[in-house]
Amino acid sequence: MDATKEASVTDLKRPREEDDNSSPAANGEPACFSSVIPGWFSEMSPMWPGEAHSLKVEKVLFQGKSDYQDVIVFQSATYGKVLVLDGVIQLTERDECAYQEMITHLPLCSIPNPKKVLVIGGGDGGVLREVARHASIEQIDMCEIDKMVVDVSKQFFPDVAIGFEDPRVNLVIGDGVAYLKNAAEGSYDAVIVDSSDPIGPAKELFEKPFFQSVARALRPGGVVCTQAESLWLHMDIIEDIVSNCREIFKGSVNYAWTSVPTYPSGVIGFMLCSTEGPDVDFKHPVNPIDDTSSKSGGPLKFYNAEIHSAAFCLPSFAKKVIESKAN
Repeated sequence: MDATKEASVTDLKRPREEDDNSSPAANGEPACFSSVIPGWFSEMSPMWPGEAHSLKVEKVLFQGKSDYQDVIVFQSATYGKVLVLDGVIQLTERDECAYQEMITHLPLCSIPNPKKVLVIGGGDGGVLREVARHASIEQIDMCEIDKMVVDVSKQFFPDVAIGFEDPRVNLVIGDGVAYLKNAAEGSYDAVIVDSSDPIGPAKELFEKPFFQSVARALRPGGVVCTQAESLWLHMDIIEDIVSNCREIFKGSVNYAWTSVPTYPSGVIGFMLCSTEGPDVDFKHPVNPIDDTSSKSGGPLKFYNAEIHSAAFCLPSFAKKVIESKAN
């Protein structure tokens, strides 16, 4: 990758196609930095209209544009280094553990002796780091569409991207949808879909044909865990995901959630499903992690057996909607 690209807050510009003449970008100001409080990053999107989350910026470390999206890394005052794709925070050094550990260990701790895992997305390498904690794993395939995300993560987030160093990892730069279509039937014990929001390059990862490809690639009783948005902001999207999954996955279908302060509304959800075959009870882990055996990544910071089970406890408004989709 090219040498580090640095820019000051006032130098950084990221034009947005949907901005009107009253927007910061239209007035010559950086689109993803606040015009109200100079030197602050503000995350704004049509996915969460009428609100924004802001972090104070100490220094912009990288600014680039890949074939798929804008990529920014900055040093924040309170959350360490921050990775931003198309103006949306993907991870921060301070709270990435809450997302990476949960999206990985909720599925892998729910089945005995997983051996072969596929990761779609997750170009920062954090999910790989967590999958590698499981001694039973023999093969970790990963398909990430954007090489720049991988390169930038290796350079600026080495404690996250350490997952790429595991010898069991087979990295493919390409389209995850196409990769799954070509995967052998019944070839994986688990599929983990670490996607961004359902706009831009990740849109197809939330659609019914993709879930059908996932189900075909899983062995009987195999499991999938996919990023599934916020209970506070996206119940309409979650409702559609639940409906699709109940049609496709004939084993167990569950929704879980966790707290990630720098994600919109401070929470993020996961859809966990299993194919027909050996029963999977996602709410009660059967495959504990021997945290002391991990050669990389250090001790777990967030996940434990108690928080695993608690993640499936839903607020009443969400429980009502999700249970209404039960067959």
